[in-house]
Amino acid sequence: MMLSGEPRSSSSRPADPDAARWSTHRVTNQPPPLDGFDPLACDPALRDAITRYAGADALPGLREIAAEAGSAALREHGRAANDNPPALRTHDRYGHRADEVDFHPSWHHLMERAVHHGLHAAPWAPDAGPGAHARRAAGFYLWSQAEAGHGCPISMTFAAVPALRHSPALAQQYEPGLRSTTYDFGLRPAANKAGLLAGMSMTEKQGGSDVRANSTAAEPLADGTYRLTGHKWFTSAPMNDLFLTLARTSGGLSCFVLPRVLPDGRRNEIRLQRLKDKLGNKSNASAELEYTGALGHLVGEEGRGVRCIIEMVSMTRLDCVLGSAANVRIALSEAAHHVRHRSAFGAPLADAPLMRAVLADLALESEAATVLALRLAAAVDGQADPAERALLRLALPAAKFHVCKLASTAVAESLECLGGNGYVEESGLPRLYREAPLMSIWEGSGNVTALDVLRALEKQPESAAALLAELDTARGGDARYDEALARLRAELAAPSPVRARRLAELIALTLQAALLRRHAPNEVADAFVATRLVPDVGRSFGTAADGLGLDLLDRVTPAS
Repeated sequence: MMLSGEPRSSSSRPADPDAARWSTHRVTNQPPPLDGFDPLACDPALRDAITRYAGADALPGLREIAAEAGSAALREHGRAANDNPPALRTHDRYGHRADEVDFHPSWHHLMERAVHHGLHAAPWAPDAGPGAHARRAAGFYLWSQAEAGHGCPISMTFAAVPALRHSPALAQQYEPGLRSTTYDFGLRPAANKAGLLAGMSMTEKQGGSDVRANSTAAEPLADGTYRLTGHKWFTSAPMNDLFLTLARTSGGLSCFVLPRVLPDGRRNEIRLQRLKDKLGNKSNASAELEYTGALGHLVGEEGRGVRCIIEMVSMTRLDCVLGSAANVRIALSEAAHHVRHRSAFGAPLADAPLMRAVLADLALESEAATVLALRLAAAVDGQADPAERALLRLALPAAKFHVCKLASTAVAESLECLGGNGYVEESGLPRLYREAPLMSIWEGSGNVTALDVLRALEKQPESAAALLAELDTARGGDARYDEALARLRAELAAPSPVRARRLAELIALTLQAALLRRHAPNEVADAFVATRLVPDVGRSFGTAADGLGLDLLDRVTPAS
């Protein structure tokens, strides 16, 4: 029986033979989600580089990482971790200090899997074997394409190990936990945890990149520890178990390691004041904190803190280059996937000559960034060779300057390939765009890294010879490359602060060109030289006068 006023069921209505005429919600001409794709299969530059620097035996492990990084499940965890950023709890309900950071479950899933894959410390294991840094770099690059924010504590932990090794006793105490592939979140003494993560706390509001302006004070105690008092403006990964930090002693600026929880279970006097509301990197917590008498251990020699911490900075700069290359690569994948499935004006976008020119140009940028990042990782593997050490000292800040700065432009161009769809949050491209400037700022913004190139030339003159020896291996056969190399030699002969950015850019571009000339297909290397090393060519993507003369789109498009 039908009650009064109850609507009739749709089954009682006569069928409308013209219903399809009135249907408005038919989804057509939209690409399928880029889920379940293989970021290694569509990246020949990465496959070639890892085979070159770590051997073909490294590929199966990377395929496992790539399959998970491209899965719908992990990409959804990346979205959820950014849509639900961490929250700071300074006090509990009773008024006691809590200094806790709460994270969405997706953050913990991303962290657990990254640690499981050893992306935080695998190269430091005694049995890591040859090519360990190249293998880890490739894995970090692939994994970062799923979500970049959690890469910060992963990178901090990776970079902390060589700094701690300045004090063998501290390395022996903490390194096994830092190398563990078990993610063990929570505040407990380090000895009671199955795995440890490290953070870094250097900059202060009055100094920023000028760490020698730091005013945090460290007072020695009778038991050999130090009591630290000071205010840190930026602390990466405040929820981690250990922090490397700088503070002043009577002997000068020194490096210390501070545990969040002391061996007896008491909280160390580390007060989280607030989390920074950042442009991007929303999934990750970056904090402002105070040391109110925090206990720490001296790392290395008193007064030689910058020497210790620079080990950490060098490794995190490598991850900045890798992270930027990864960000460009996943933005390119999104754009290439979109144009393959989208039509406009009666034809697939992927067949439009100008769109192909733009995507090919973006593919060149991505491939050049990838081969340079992996070459730097190989130099870390080869640091027993003085020439590799010298090359890394000069090439790393130059690469950090150029690759990280170009990432914002490349991601913006990729976003534009999606048109208005790319400007909508659901596309995922705005998150990549907001993330891009971070790597250019973190561990030294543009001017800092460009001037660090000059410092390398001054303090290690042999770095210029190591760089030129690397570049000379690609000399001959292309007059444009040889002319660019001659311009670089002239810049290296008379470096000046006002031209530091120009020098850093020229080093990075010439090194990218050399690597492509030696290892990439001829048409890729030729296109890069023609569009990057020749003066007065267009600087926007897709503005090469006659196009690129090659088809890179199929080479880099994810498989449907």
